[in-house]
Amino acid sequence: MVEELHEKALTGVAGLDDVLSGGLTRRHVFLLEGSPGTGKTTIALQFLLEGAVKGERCLYISLSETEDELRDSARSHGMEIGNQIRIFELVPPESLLDADQQQSLLYSSDLELGETTKLIFETFERMKPQRVVIDSLSEIRILAQSSLRYRRQILALKHFFSRSDATVLLLDDMTSDILDKTVHSVVHAVIHLEQLAPDYGSERRRLRVIKYRGQSFRGGYHDFIIKTGGVAVFPRLRAIEHKTGFERTTLKSGIPELDDLLGGGIERGSSTLLIGPAGTGKSLFALQFVDAAIKRGEKAAIFVFDEELGLLFSRTKAMGFDLESMRDEGLIHIEQLDAAELSPGEFAQRVRDRVASYDAKAVVIDSVNGYQASMPEENALILHMHELLQYLNRQGANTFLTVAQHGLVGDMKSPVDVTYLADTVILLRYFEALGKVRRAVSVIKKRTGKHEDTIREFRITHTGLTLGEPLSGFQGVLRGVPTFMNERHPLLSNSDEDGDHS
Repeated sequence: MVEELHEKALTGVAGLDDVLSGGLTRRHVFLLEGSPGTGKTTIALQFLLEGAVKGERCLYISLSETEDELRDSARSHGMEIGNQIRIFELVPPESLLDADQQQSLLYSSDLELGETTKLIFETFERMKPQRVVIDSLSEIRILAQSSLRYRRQILALKHFFSRSDATVLLLDDMTSDILDKTVHSVVHAVIHLEQLAPDYGSERRRLRVIKYRGQSFRGGYHDFIIKTGGVAVFPRLRAIEHKTGFERTTLKSGIPELDDLLGGGIERGSSTLLIGPAGTGKSLFALQFVDAAIKRGEKAAIFVFDEELGLLFSRTKAMGFDLESMRDEGLIHIEQLDAAELSPGEFAQRVRDRVASYDAKAVVIDSVNGYQASMPEENALILHMHELLQYLNRQGANTFLTVAQHGLVGDMKSPVDVTYLADTVILLRYFEALGKVRRAVSVIKKRTGKHEDTIREFRITHTGLTLGEPLSGFQGVLRGVPTFMNERHPLLSNSDEDGDHS
């Protein structure tokens, strides 16, 4: 059934209608611009297919591609262009094989711009479509040869379509004159697509709504990808839009000494940062909280940037955490991510999907170092991380982040400072005592209540984590070189054997 004309025309692109606050206002002309390869044609096809599904008549006017090329492009995404979508070609004569059989072709090199526009109008009047795509304006700009004549033709197109019930999408590949903003002032809304080429990894695509008359929209840049099936947009996350109600209870870790260090545990709907040099056990601490959540009957989601899953499964199973079995039983969702192939927007969407559909109440991001690799701009990383943590907190989920500091001892630094974002910060360190390298843990921040200001030694064994009593006599903890000065104070027994750590 055809939508009522006062309703918006959905684009058929996942996430784009959210950015546009419901889609495209009907009976208006819109501009979709971007350099070649940004996905304009794919979005245009999805826009028309969405209309066809709703029983609308659709028209694709192509000035640069043949009908066969468009149909092949659609098939590559699993789309089939049916009879409700008519393709009208305007191609140069040298691309023709049999001119006698090409009834819809316009020899653009032999005709004036006015005749081109006239043929477009005649085709529209004959079909009376409700959705129209014109691809692309660069060809019209070349035919116009001057900015004044080009503007007049665009205005003629706008006034002609405004008298109809059609929703029109103009495509511009920005190849002829990227500084000409003539169309921007004429159309109802402008959607700008761009493609970025990082020094390493796959290309990144993002879009921005530059203007939308009389309509609110989600501003800023939004990541998107082109995959089999079409374009998928990941709207920029705004945590304030996703507040829910839940009881802020205190959650235990399953280790009494660790809970004592945390002042009783951590609060539901809070974030915890585990920071320290490589090998101190950051991942293991995070998994301890995951194991406690599962024993409470909750589900968890683990996003791993830095480690191959097979190695993670075997390593943690030796310490009493059978992650593979938990995954097979549906208790946890765990996936390995490639920072070189993942945009921050797509990652945030994956996390949101797991919290919304899987109802994960414990979320582990291991590590922020790997997450940072997907976004070289540190300032942007902080903003993305802030919105993601706030979103998870508002959903009543507990988030556990790990950050590996540079170096093992001495003046260690983090690649990015996210300590102020987290509600709780747990600091892990190496220290030397009695001729051995040992590990220490302390809580240096907790927004939601009191915590011990002590330092406790811990060991990693085949049974997991073992924490000792509070130690005194340390010097140099915060500058990264904790040294135990009091040999009379009890340390953990040497009978405990170290196991693998993370």
